[in-house]
Amino acid sequence: MGPEEDGTNPMDEDGDGDAEEQGRDMEAWEKAYAEDRSWEALTEDASGLLLAVDVTQQQRQHRRRFAASKGPRIQRGIIRYVFVVCDFSRAAAEADFKPSRMGAVANCVEAFVREFFDQNPLSHLGLITIRNGVARRLTDLSGSPEAHIRALRANLECSGDASIQNAIDLARGYLSSIPSYGHREVVILYSALSTCDPGDIMDSIAECKKANIRCSVVGLSAEIYICKTLCDKTGGVYSVAISESHLKELVLEHAPPPPAVAESAVASLVRMGFPQRGAEGTVALCACHREVKLGGGYTCPRCKARVCELPTECHICGLTLVSSPHLARSYHHLFPVPGFEEVSVQLQSMGKFDVLRLCYGCQQELPTAAVYPLRVMSLWRCDRFCRKQGNSGSETGVSTLQAALLF
Repeated sequence: MGPEEDGTNPMDEDGDGDAEEQGRDMEAWEKAYAEDRSWEALTEDASGLLLAVDVTQQQRQHRRRFAASKGPRIQRGIIRYVFVVCDFSRAAAEADFKPSRMGAVANCVEAFVREFFDQNPLSHLGLITIRNGVARRLTDLSGSPEAHIRALRANLECSGDASIQNAIDLARGYLSSIPSYGHREVVILYSALSTCDPGDIMDSIAECKKANIRCSVVGLSAEIYICKTLCDKTGGVYSVAISESHLKELVLEHAPPPPAVAESAVASLVRMGFPQRGAEGTVALCACHREVKLGGGYTCPRCKARVCELPTECHICGLTLVSSPHLARSYHHLFPVPGFEEVSVQLQSMGKFDVLRLCYGCQQELPTAAVYPLRVMSLWRCDRFCRKQGNSGSETGVSTLQAALLF
């Protein structure tokens, strides 16, 4: 009796087998995210927007990020020259970070580039990649975030070994010609557990220290002795990420300018020019791209050369070209909003703080705990907005907050 006679169909059996196999694959795919369950930390409000159920983690990150503002004012460098080194060796293909270490690094670097130029409008940044034991400069030091992001997205390949020595030697070669008023930094996002160097890396570390180059490392695997030594010798920060969110947090901590080193923090005058924007429809030769462009651009006040964007250095006379908003925003780190204190509802009920029960910024009712500057109550998210937008002093910060949220 054949398969047709007993009522069975081989195709049906194969189809059921494929369905069962596909179901097992789907279960395995779901198991990869079973421990995360990040969707349970979200809720939907009346307007359909997603809100975080538990904001205590965000509050802890906010407090730690601005804990330094409670201390005395310190000197910081507002003109920074930073090289970001991305380790794209074979270790970057590991999938312990989603979607991979290379993908996680690319996402964090993209966010870092935008945040860096938002907080440091007068600074310059460049990208270096490590692949096959060779360090390659991906982008030159410039003030264009979109150019860095495009170049990074076009070079997402990982292979070979990693070499810290080649990376810091390449960065030191470009940073050595930076003027004395510029603060030189290298931020390394390292995925490998070893480094394959052509020579003695301790000599390269000594040269970086001699050139006043601050090297920091964010690791994606485990703590490595040579990375810790590099950071200790040059005054940088070494940290190891344990998740994608932690990696992004550690990388973004390098966006604000670090404290200036006492030996290199010498006051000096920097000559700057404030160019005017060219009229639309005019044809001019762009000095930075060396090609004829139509409309836009800025004219150097010294040599009348045309550049595409600000801030930058004139390619003809070398004058630093900036705009007045860039210069004003740079003072945000020199005169930060003073430290805020947290006040619980218990202390408020005891009458120790005679303050309003509404947020000064958004006029919402205060929760179980809030922060206040100079007897002015505010929510923690308003505090975060005030610190990011305010430029100088608590009065200016609170006024900016009130104007932005109430009007």
